[in-house]
Amino acid sequence: MTIQLDRVPLKRALISVYDKTGLEELATGLHSAGVQIVSTGSTAQRIAAAGVPVTEVSEVTGFQECLDGRVKTLHPMVHAGILADRRREDHVAQLEQLEVQPFDLVVVNLYPFVETVRSGAGQDEVVEQIDIGGPSMVRAAAKNHPSVAVVVDPAKYGEVVSAAQSGGFDLRTRRRLAALAFAHTAAYDNAVASWTAAQFEGEDQPASAGDAVAAAEQAAGSPAVTPGAPVFPPYAGVTLQRAETLRYGENPHQKAALYVEDGAAPGIAQAELLHGKPMSYNNYADADAALRAAYDFDQPAVAIVKHANPCGVAVAAEAPGPVGEGNDPIAEAHRKAHACDPVSAFGGVIAANREVSAGMAATVKDIFTEVVIAPSFSAEAVEILSAKKNLRLLRLPEGYARDAVEYKQVSGGMLLQSRDALDAAGDDPATWTLAAGPAADEATLADLAFAWRAVRAAKSNAVLLASGGATVGVGMGQVNRLDSCRLAVERANTLGAASTGAQEVGAGGAEITTAGGAENVSGTGAPERARGAVAASDAFFPFADGLQILIDAGVRAVVQPGGSIRDEEVVAAAEAAGITMYLTGARHFFHG
Repeated sequence: MTIQLDRVPLKRALISVYDKTGLEELATGLHSAGVQIVSTGSTAQRIAAAGVPVTEVSEVTGFQECLDGRVKTLHPMVHAGILADRRREDHVAQLEQLEVQPFDLVVVNLYPFVETVRSGAGQDEVVEQIDIGGPSMVRAAAKNHPSVAVVVDPAKYGEVVSAAQSGGFDLRTRRRLAALAFAHTAAYDNAVASWTAAQFEGEDQPASAGDAVAAAEQAAGSPAVTPGAPVFPPYAGVTLQRAETLRYGENPHQKAALYVEDGAAPGIAQAELLHGKPMSYNNYADADAALRAAYDFDQPAVAIVKHANPCGVAVAAEAPGPVGEGNDPIAEAHRKAHACDPVSAFGGVIAANREVSAGMAATVKDIFTEVVIAPSFSAEAVEILSAKKNLRLLRLPEGYARDAVEYKQVSGGMLLQSRDALDAAGDDPATWTLAAGPAADEATLADLAFAWRAVRAAKSNAVLLASGGATVGVGMGQVNRLDSCRLAVERANTLGAASTGAQEVGAGGAEITTAGGAENVSGTGAPERARGAVAASDAFFPFADGLQILIDAGVRAVVQPGGSIRDEEVVAAAEAAGITMYLTGARHFFHG
């Protein structure tokens, strides 16, 4: 006969935790509620030191802890007390026959496996942090949730003490706790499985020391910090925890939620909302794209993104001394980025790789913007921008980084690849091959290097024009490079604010100055910013026709990967026009 148990009073608890956060308060609260506590090793010592009566698990099992603590709870007197289904009369009778006392509450958290992997510990040390007894107790208690409550999170200890004082957890709460417990052990097992697959499955294949470290960190979800390509083992698991439910997805009829990856490098998902409405699905996508662009640069940089494509990227020189009027590089970078395309910047997302200053905030406040994300904001900047009710201010978490491996969902599976970073040999201008024209002077080479980094942020096919450390025209997301060239020139010559050397008012009322100077102005008053700019192409020119569009627009220098079967034709066109062309030997397709 099976009976239904709703509220189970907490009379006896088993506590065994690695993370001792809140342990003394928990034990004190349970004891004051009349709960008998059974515990293990260092956990029992901490409870006893707090003046709370505690029974060592060895007293229950009649068997001393052994093998350096590897065996202490793996015993029928423990697991029978957890697993007995007290809705069943035969289980209750067997407990009596075996003289086993049941547990009403199991509080367990596990050895720090992921943290040990991240520390760079050796294989033996990592293996020692694979918990055996802990997951066994958690899964047993979660399975037997009709009779037992299981808690794995110290943040829940307040609920535990309240339940102990009020007659125990009801069935609905025990089910919820069981689900959390199963998710906890699943995440733990996934980290162990990923790490062991990366470590052991490929032992018969030679790998560098850097590869081994990268594989270990990849398995733990953290970025590889040691040179070497990530290893792709036979098994790769991802553990996601829901952080919040979003209002809707990419479109209003779609449902959406934000999940965070256990052990992943902190990023946009962990950013702190300082002001404004909750983030939307599209806000997160655009903000992440903007961060990718802004953090490609070592100098103070700002990227403005709309629909995951850049409508302005710029850098500024960092000067010594306090930030203020006359020395505000992040404000200058924003001004230059906004000048690229004030039309598209309306309703965009802005990312900065330095603290947002009051100077930058004063400009942003007059431009309709969805999100500003940065590592920090000055107090004055927060005050200025908080006046905009719908503007979201996001502060990046400490240690922001991109993960070593990127995932892309396809029907029926996932694609994994090492993150596209600016770490190819061809990303260093010192390795570029001068294919046509005179060698670039220092200023031109700096603009080419900027353009080569910035073009990586645009969806392929991408061609980007730049001048003075700022984008002036971007052609992106086209199905052929010819259209990308046309679009880059058209946007350069039509979307920037007209300039006569004075400041003009752009979208939203912000004062801007067109990059490229006042001399490049057409008869209609629109700046011809392509003339005198440099260009970067994310992949080779398959024909000379796309390059010819740039030449006709007045582009003075081009950097591109090369590698086309018609490279000779493309280089010849550059030579004939007298423009400088460098080949990198690397490409940066970005299909999104």
